Amino acid sequence: MDDAPSVLVLGIGNLLWADEGFGVRAVEEFHRNYEVPASVRVMDGGTQGIYLVQHIREADLLVVFDAVDYGLPPATIKLVEGDEVPAFLGVKKISLHQTGFQEVLAMAQMMGDYPSHLLLVGVQPVELDDYGGSLRPAVKARIAPAIVLAVEWLARHGVTIKKRAAPLAEGETLASPEMRIGVYEGGRPRPDEACRFGDERLLADAGFVGSSDFEGEIDALLLAPAGGRR
Repeated sequence: MDDAPSVLVLGIGNLLWADEGFGVRAVEEFHRNYEVPASVRVMDGGTQGIYLVQHIREADLLVVFDAVDYGLPPATIKLVEGDEVPAFLGVKKISLHQTGFQEVLAMAQMMGDYPSHLLLVGVQPVELDDYGGSLRPAVKARIAPAIVLAVEWLARHGVTIKKRAAPLAEGETLASPEMRIGVYEGGRPRPDEACRFGDERLLADAGFVGSSDFEGEIDALLLAPAGGRR
């Protein structure tokens, strides 16, 4: 129908940091299991930040899947709607992509093209500090119920999403060949072959002492007269 609202179902996050990839994996599963009408676009937004602004501007309804620090028990799903979404991402950000997405929403609003309805489907992460790691089982188990909540929300706004007769094969999903979840999880090196947190040759140097007031030092540098800096 010509008067059907334009819908964007968006997953954001970073697959390289364990549960930070929840949003991307959720939107992949959404696409794998559900057929959508022509007015609905399903998109892996990754960490693209400002490059998503045009897509946001074109949407009447926006659904965002993401990992969010709600301060709740791990793997808890929480829905946030409307004007609370950008403010919530700003206060509770867990990574740089969330700050970038908050700015994207602000830019769309300043340009006069902001979604009429906005839903954030977030999950409380279990683990983030695991470079190269995949979703923890508890978070992965929340993908299906998170998608159902999004489908129900869209239905309440007049958008019908139908389940596929059979899920798409992994090779037909939104994921790139290298980042398909089966390939990604199956190809991960053992811990003794690949560092998980950082290079111990750099991190274990006992001669390095971190700042006791890092924020204070940064503020001092920013406020110092240009000629007084060294």
